[in-house]
Amino acid sequence: MSTLTFDTLKFANQLKTAGVPAVQAEAEAKALSEVFETNLNGLVPKEDLRHEIDSLRHKIRELELHMTIKLGSIVIAGLGVLTLIFKFL
Repeated sequence: MSTLTFDTLKFANQLKTAGVPAVQAEAEAKALSEVFETNLNGLVPKEDLRHEIDSLRHKIRELELHMTIKLGSIVIAGLGVLTLIFKFL
């Protein structure tokens, strides 16, 4: 799984440069780092998503084929029944 890197020192220094007091800048950097760590750890990499999507596409194709065969069988059976009905009338 890929990880997100967050440079808390660089972020805090940017805040300090913008005029934010040092203690506040460091606290904000730490808090934001914790937010990233908590909320982004459960993310799935794109490669895993692509693999899952490809797997689902394959299953859909299999289902389409299965449904086509079933529908064809029903049509053929229906035509057979109609043929028998008209033959005996």
